Amino acid sequence: MTLLTQIRSSKSVTDGAAQTADLALSADVCVIGTGAGGAVTAATLAEAGHDVLMLEEGGYYTSDDFTARERDATKLYQEGMQRTTADLGITILQGRAVGGTTVVNWTTSFRTPEDVVAHWKEKHHVGGFAYADLVPHWDWIERRLGIAKVDVDAMNPNNRTLYDGCKALEWQVDTLRRNVHKCVQLGMCSLGCPMNAKRSMLVTLVPDAIDAGARLVFRARADRFETAGGEVGLLRGTLLDASGRTPTGKTFTVKAKRFVVSGGAINSPALLLRSGIDDGGRMGRRTFLHPVIGSGGLYSEPIRSYTGAPQSAASHHFAHRDDEVGFFLEVAPWYPVTTGTALAGFGKEHFDGMKKLENLALHLAIAIDGFHDDVDGGTVSLRPSGMPLLTYPIPDRLWRAFRFAQKRLAEVQFASGAKTVLTLHDPPLALASVRDLDRVDSRPYEVGRLPVFTAHQMGGCAMGDDAQTSIVRSEDLRHHTLTNLHVIDGSVFPTSLGVNPQESIYGLSRLMATRLAQRK
Repeated sequence: MTLLTQIRSSKSVTDGAAQTADLALSADVCVIGTGAGGAVTAATLAEAGHDVLMLEEGGYYTSDDFTARERDATKLYQEGMQRTTADLGITILQGRAVGGTTVVNWTTSFRTPEDVVAHWKEKHHVGGFAYADLVPHWDWIERRLGIAKVDVDAMNPNNRTLYDGCKALEWQVDTLRRNVHKCVQLGMCSLGCPMNAKRSMLVTLVPDAIDAGARLVFRARADRFETAGGEVGLLRGTLLDASGRTPTGKTFTVKAKRFVVSGGAINSPALLLRSGIDDGGRMGRRTFLHPVIGSGGLYSEPIRSYTGAPQSAASHHFAHRDDEVGFFLEVAPWYPVTTGTALAGFGKEHFDGMKKLENLALHLAIAIDGFHDDVDGGTVSLRPSGMPLLTYPIPDRLWRAFRFAQKRLAEVQFASGAKTVLTLHDPPLALASVRDLDRVDSRPYEVGRLPVFTAHQMGGCAMGDDAQTSIVRSEDLRHHTLTNLHVIDGSVFPTSLGVNPQESIYGLSRLMATRLAQRK
């Protein structure tokens, strides 16, 4: 029996699917969600002596459950990997398990850019902390998670093509930092690490919290808060069966001195909306996604992008583009099923494309949304079932960025030796050389004709010091009017980040949890 399996079966951990009666729970602090925000918050408060209860809607899976099969990994994602925006225009990859999205992300670790924090202070009235306040908490999390820079020679061919192409074009590029320990380069990060090499919240801060006395109930969906007199009095929720989808018919309630919402962008606003907390219509607005498009480069030599670290190189050469939307370049692994769903065409055309998987490198252009008035993100609302629905219009400025980025992706792939570059349009466009770049303009840039993805969700419960324009205070992420309700996760960012968000969430969460820990 592995250590995580022992923890899962301990008295401190309750499986909602196994309960034969309703649960009435209490704690000093109830933390809803166990991802980057919730796990850090729970561990910090528990280690400070607070009685902490963690709630998680998803299952508690361990390395024993990670089979490296794509079909088995769908349970680790919101809506079985089928979460999309309302118009089906953007596929949303977001975790749903103990450990949250950290269980399935690609380990890329960036600190928040200093100019982004300065922008928040200037434009969004975020005065509750300075960049320097975050630094010791990033230092701490980097030590705890083993975050370290990748050596150039350790990159897989998929990442190396991006790195070499940028170097050839004299574009900025560097290797990344990853939160891994004794990684054996299986390349299966998004399917759950079967080696426990990825230092996700599942194997670090959630166990730390439990070791410090915290309790965990999983397969427990938080439905709504009951509020009165300017505070939350009670949380009501539903216990789910082993599939994680169907209610068992049993419920739970939680009474606590403080409640911390850490469900992530999309889920955190949805919980507050279900509770009648809409903050004058601002709740769920300005939700940002770092929308992503891709480009496939076909090389003579094998790439085998499904092996090795999924991400180990990135370029921010085009992050700042005057009055246009900036973007950064990274790579993604190609697995057979995800390739099959993303690849355009039918029948023999699709089959012939799949046969080229071994020699295909996938590069990504990741848009930096939220810094222009006409790119104000999306809005979380509720379906009739009470589940979240994100509407995210893609304005002209973003489509222009995608069109420009598509050409830059092709340039970097040709510069690194690609023989053919394929866009992901429907129908796809095959480019034979850089002389074909203008052909990119002939393809449609509209919903349904070019796949757009996101693995980064931010905003929806923006922090700030102006109660008329934000949801929570920036000094402690407490709701402006509900005195015992906090939101600590990526939903509090006033804009997107321009970097992968996990370390930003870790650092901000630990700063705020440290401040909360001093209060009784």
